[in-house]
Amino acid sequence: MLIVTARIPRRRLMAGGISALCCCLVLVVALVLSLNQGAVPASSSVQNMGDNSNRVAYLQQLGWTVEEEAISTQELLVPETLDESYDAYLTLLREQGFALEDYCGKHIQRYVYQITNYPSGRTDAQAVLLVYDGTLAGGHVQAQDGSFVSPLAFPTAAPAPSATT
Repeated sequence: MLIVTARIPRRRLMAGGISALCCCLVLVVALVLSLNQGAVPASSSVQNMGDNSNRVAYLQQLGWTVEEEAISTQELLVPETLDESYDAYLTLLREQGFALEDYCGKHIQRYVYQITNYPSGRTDAQAVLLVYDGTLAGGHVQAQDGSFVSPLAFPTAAPAPSATT
């Protein structure tokens, strides 16, 4: 029988332990990033939205089926200051990662698309995208008559939409 012993200084042992922890951390981060790779961002990081086909493709990636052409296109001027009447809408946008406040005083394009696959079967649901210089500045899903407004994300179950005032 052969017994081998080795003496490792504490500094080297700690350095090895720290190196192993760093490697584990890198692996965890890589795993999380790879799992999120298929996720579609609903935030202002979405670029190239100046083209209709890109807007339709974006909505399809979110799970919506929409008519190929926008049913309405408008140029809007975002007010210099957003008063309390915008609070509920700003909250809805912030929850999706949008900051409409960044576009105060700027002209944005508003594109409205007819949704054809709303989960409850509604035929008046519309997707609205707000675009500034090719960048998605905001968006929501609404009823044509304004009776509800909800986030852009496709609902997993038919939600109880929030009423607008």
